[in-house]
Amino acid sequence: MSDAPLFEISGLHVRTVEGQSEILKGVDLTIGVGEVHALMGPNGSGKSTLASALLGSPEYEVTSGAIRLLGEDITDWPADVRGKAGMFLAFQYPQEIPGVSVINFMRQALSARKQIDLSVLELRLAIMEWMERLEMDPSFADRYLNEGFSGGEKKRNEILQMAILEPEIAILDETDSGLDIDALKVVASGVRAVKAERPRLGVLAITHYQRLLTELQPDRVHVLIDGRIVESGGPELADRLEKEGYERFGS
Repeated sequence: MSDAPLFEISGLHVRTVEGQSEILKGVDLTIGVGEVHALMGPNGSGKSTLASALLGSPEYEVTSGAIRLLGEDITDWPADVRGKAGMFLAFQYPQEIPGVSVINFMRQALSARKQIDLSVLELRLAIMEWMERLEMDPSFADRYLNEGFSGGEKKRNEILQMAILEPEIAILDETDSGLDIDALKVVASGVRAVKAERPRLGVLAITHYQRLLTELQPDRVHVLIDGRIVESGGPELADRLEKEGYERFGS
């Protein structure tokens, strides 16, 4: 389906697997090839639930609606299959994985994603180039994944993974959370650098704050309140939210 959108969410309803009340109540969102979209909303609006549901987290159940990647319905696909197909999630709180080095993690992930088996040397050269761009110490390639990393280092490592894995769609779940302004600029410039290398990449940046959007300059901004997108617009919508807050939407 060559004319299909890159990524499409249609009437998505989601609840926890424990069967508690719905968290997402009919989310509709379409991202075209190469577009950067931002999703904003207050605490408890369902932003992180949406990110987790899009990547197939077993903690959540899709009760109705559909998720499509390049026209293909992936709603029932497990998380690993979605990742192999080209979906990427940068976590709000990246997990530490003792005993697994960054470079070995990348090698396994790239092998699963692209069915290619790069040598450690080939992969190291690619990683070092991106580490320099992201202002990361080269020694981090041999450290255990995220173990002892600062918050900013963890977030930069997520962008490093995104650069190496070359996904079709990248979902950034509050990547700006806990970053000072300098680290935020480095991470945002890393995202822009990945986009420059792969202009067809779609990005959904989920955030509380307008400051990330100042750096990323999204094509579209969406406001999520109580499990629904209540308004969409251009970058000016983020400026309005910064001035007026979410109260005007009844949050």
